[in-house]
This record gives sequence, C-alpha cells and structure tokens, in this order.
Amino acid sequence: MEKVQELEENLDEVDISDLYAKKLIVLNDDVNTFQHVIICLITICGHTPEQAEQCAHLIHTKGKCSVKEGNSVEELYPYKDALQQNHLTCKIE
Repeated sequence: MEKVQELEENLDEVDISDLYAKKLIVLNDDVNTFQHVIICLITICGHTPEQAEQCAHLIHTKGKCSVKEGNSVEELYPYKDALQQNHLTCKIE
C-alpha cells in the first residue's frame, strides 16, 4: 500500500507536457520570400534542400509547418531565436 501511495505522489509531480515531443512551427507571412525561408531552414535547422523546399511550400499553402522536433522547449529555443533573428515568424508547440 505504501508503494502505491508513493507512486501516486510521484505522478503528481510529473508534467505531462514533458512526455511529448515539442515542435518548432514556422508560420506564413507576406514578407519573406521562398528563397529566404529555404535558406534559413537549410542553414539553421539542417534541412536538405528538398526538405526545406517542401516545408516552404507547406508554410505557403497551409499557413504553417513543423520544421524541427525536440524533447523539450529548451532544446528548440536556439532554433526559434535564430529563425526569428532572420525575420521568420515561428512558435513552439
């Protein structure tokens, strides 16, 4: 019985959101060109040219695209900051 209570207490301390991968999402805007978005995704996120082109197309047609996944928000912040410094609109979900 003590073990069950101890497990329940430990579960209360777990942040469920930390159990899921986080995504860095780039949003569409009317400012950046396809070429600029593609170059940023290649140089900052490590995409291949093909991946970057596909993401740029999705950003344009769907309004957003997940460009990077990580295990935590902290892992994705450097990518988000670098993309924002290059004037891309992005968020972490």
